Amino acid sequence: MKFGAHVSIAGGIENAPLRARELGCECFQMFTRSPRGGTPPELERSLLESFSLNCSEVGISDYYVHTPYFINLASGKEDLRGKSVALVREELERSSALGVKYMMTHIGSSKGLQREKAVSNVVDSISGVLRGYSGTTQLLLENTAGQGDTIGASFEEISFILKRVAYDGLGVCIDTAHMFASGYDIRTHEGVEELVEGINSEFEPQTVKLVHANDSKVEFNSSKDRHEHPGEGKIGIDCFRAMIENPFFENLDMIVEMPPPEVAKDVELLKRLRDAG
Repeated sequence: MKFGAHVSIAGGIENAPLRARELGCECFQMFTRSPRGGTPPELERSLLESFSLNCSEVGISDYYVHTPYFINLASGKEDLRGKSVALVREELERSSALGVKYMMTHIGSSKGLQREKAVSNVVDSISGVLRGYSGTTQLLLENTAGQGDTIGASFEEISFILKRVAYDGLGVCIDTAHMFASGYDIRTHEGVEELVEGINSEFEPQTVKLVHANDSKVEFNSSKDRHEHPGEGKIGIDCFRAMIENPFFENLDMIVEMPPPEVAKDVELLKRLRDAG
């Protein structure tokens, strides 16, 4: 189990591992482009070599990519759904070129559609993303807080999607703030044990690949996505201690998605919890 943070690629993707080291990260997450859209930076050979060299220099071998926020694989608008599919595939290819282990994406929203149709769109979209894909980066679906009409607030819904996409490499990234907001009470050791039981009942072994370790600014079951520093929000420190102590999470890296430089103390806190065990 390693701990890290989402880091900026300002000035060039090759700077991400250097920023990760400054924050005390053992792993890190990044975008490969602006999360708001636009033309991505070209992955020239010199950039790829610099990125790889910097990762080696700081001693970090595991790093992850998050797709842009505007992706909607459920949309009833064919043009938006088509652009989302193309962008996720492009990001997978870019991530493979960078040697990224996992790339996670938000699934999208059912706004204006019957839920069943929106979920069917998601299955078709993900199948389209992965059709003919031979890269090394694995795609992960991230659970949501349940805000609005977003898809994927429950493990049951994500499991339904996974079972209908004919691809073995598809996995899941779980976000603690999102789980808490969508009705998973993980504030205690008992709550974390129930969480693990729920995951095991819905997913095949080793489907969950990565954890976003975020506390929540908002109350339980609020359906709102508002991150807070671990131990400083409504979830509390016992959740993160329990996750670190639970064998289920032993080989899962944890990424904190709070702004630098304050996130450095979050990474250090999680390290202390691990080392105390």
